[in-house]
This record gives sequence, structure tokens and C-alpha cells, in this order.
Amino acid sequence: MTTQTAPALRVQALEKSFKELRVLRGIDFDVERGSIFALLGSNGAGKTTVVRILATLLKPDAGTATVAGFDAATQPASVRESISLTGQFAAVDEILTGRENLVLMARLRHEQDAGRIADDLLARFGLTDAEQRRVATYSGGMRRRLDIAMSLIGNPPVIFLDEPTTGLDPQSRLEVWSSIKELAGQGTTVLLTTQYLDEAEQLADRIAILHEGRIIANGTLAELKALLPPATVEYVEKQPSLEDVFLAIVGGGQATSKEQQ
Repeated sequence: MTTQTAPALRVQALEKSFKELRVLRGIDFDVERGSIFALLGSNGAGKTTVVRILATLLKPDAGTATVAGFDAATQPASVRESISLTGQFAAVDEILTGRENLVLMARLRHEQDAGRIADDLLARFGLTDAEQRRVATYSGGMRRRLDIAMSLIGNPPVIFLDEPTTGLDPQSRLEVWSSIKELAGQGTTVLLTTQYLDEAEQLADRIAILHEGRIIANGTLAELKALLPPATVEYVEKQPSLEDVFLAIVGGGQATSKEQQ
């Protein structure tokens, strides 16, 4: 299998313990290039531990983790050049403006023409109207979108999003979802950890359910639904869900320039 056809991520028999606590008990999964893969599980299931191993921040006790064709344990420098990691809280400087944050990150990564890179990302993530405002004035969704934009400087082929919508309001979650879908649409491989069922359902090409250190199911949404018995057909009056109502009121969840001002 060539590097170009190999999965962007490959995890095999991964194990990790912290003293007497076995966090990962031998997990396996592949993530295809340019896809969104959701690692779904409750708090304490081991999702962040998986991400930290893949990002070379932890070493596994057993098993292997390969990122963009590089072994996370034996080729950590190559892995780090291939990835970006966005944690649960936006790592942005609130004193600086949105544009200043992006320019600073581009310069730290020794990119040429940092201003052009910043302008391109501001436009891509719908933040151009707010580029001269201090980040302290941004909404939660705007901060998270800026954080994701910063993580894309250098065009990493793989991005890890560790519970990216934790603490966000419904409008901000929809904004972030839109940004994540756009990432995959442009060829970036996304590993998303989440405890929100609707988030995995809305975003992921494949979903792995992590429970007590083991992956107990892995497949597309349709494949996972097929694990349940066939649905019983009943005729009931369909009432709109809260999501239906919310989307109807706010117009699909796209941030407007007025909201960003």
C-alpha cells in the first residue's frame, strides 16, 4: 500500500494505562484521507488519550499509531509536521485582533507572506468583518472558528479537533459545524472527538463508539443504525423538533455580518 493510498490515520491494538487505570484496552481504527471521523464517547471513555497519542504528546503502552504514514512513537517530528491540534478551549490571544492572531501564528511557523495567509483564512471562516476587533469581543463561535483557522496555517493534512464545541451555544455550534464540513470538503482529514450524538451524526463520514477503553462499534451512520432491529411503522402526527424550530428562526445557522459587529 503506497503512502498516497494508505489511510491518513491507522490505530492498531492501542493500549494505555495510568497507574492502575486502564484507559485504552486495545483499540483499532482507520481514517481515510479527506474524511471526517468521529470518536464518540462519554467523559472518561479515553477519547482525549487517543488524540494525545496520535499527536505524539503521549506514548502508548502497546500497539501502534500511524499518522500520514509516520509512526507516532518512532517518527514524532514527521507526525508533528503533518498535523494540527485544536483542544476544548480556543487557544487565541484575546488582547490581539483576529487578524493579528493569524499573522502572529503564520510568522511563528515561518510562513512567507503572513498577511496574505491571514486575509485568506479570515475570508474562508467568515471573519473578515471582525478582523480589526480584539478577540475579547468575539462570540464563542467566532473564537472557535478563529482557533480552527489558526490551526490550518501551514496546510496540515490532518487536524485533530478534541470536543471543539464544548461550552458553545447552539448558534455557535452550527457555525463551527459548517467550518468543519468545509475543512473536509477541501481535502483535510479530520478526527473529531465528541460526546454529542447529534454532532457525530451531522458531521462524520464514519463513527467509532469508544466505551470503557474499547471501540464497541465502528461504521457509517447507516451501518450503525442497521445494528438495531427494523423500525416499527407507526402513523403519528409529526411535531417539529427543537432543532427544526431553531433553524427556522435563525435561518440555518449561518452567522450574519450584523451578528459579528
